[in-house]
Amino acid sequence: MVTTIEDYLAKGCGRCDRFDTPACSTLRWNEGVRALRAVCLDVGLEETLKWAHPCYVHAGRNVAIIGALKNDFRLSFFDAALMTDPHGVLEKRGANTRHADMLCFTDAAQVIEREAILREYLTEAMAYAAAGAKPEKVNEALTLPAELVEALDADPELAEAFHALTPGRQKSYVLHLSSAKKPETRFARIEKARARILAGKGAMER
Repeated sequence: MVTTIEDYLAKGCGRCDRFDTPACSTLRWNEGVRALRAVCLDVGLEETLKWAHPCYVHAGRNVAIIGALKNDFRLSFFDAALMTDPHGVLEKRGANTRHADMLCFTDAAQVIEREAILREYLTEAMAYAAAGAKPEKVNEALTLPAELVEALDADPELAEAFHALTPGRQKSYVLHLSSAKKPETRFARIEKARARILAGKGAMER
């Protein structure tokens, strides 16, 4: 993966085989990504590179991060639960996402059109960071798939490791297993994930 903002802008993030090719999403949306970057810098955010993407920090807290995907480029907010979204423009990244946390674009001109909103939202997020505000933690009771319950009951070592996982990592396995339609597929996924669970990793972690 890249180690500087300049490399990211010139070549992409380096996390797939499209890196530094015309097919790279960062290069496809380069003008728009640069426009987002300019707004973030102009409002006074500190620019860093995290997870191989431009990440913007204030008062020691992550505020927003830029990403480029195949179908759009976006600005995503950390601590999205705090955002008031008065213009109703924030979108959710998926059906299982609790809070809308991003603005998506398909043209650099859209960044210019929404610049005032971007500045307003970034300023709001910076104020939360400066105040040390954090979203209220909501503990959701997870409903484990029957196959996972059976596997945990039959394997004490696996059960201990699974219950030691963070709530987010536990949820990642519930979602991963629930997406399989057949019980045999869910059992196969559990077996395949065993080593990862014992290592304390989530379903999508390498």
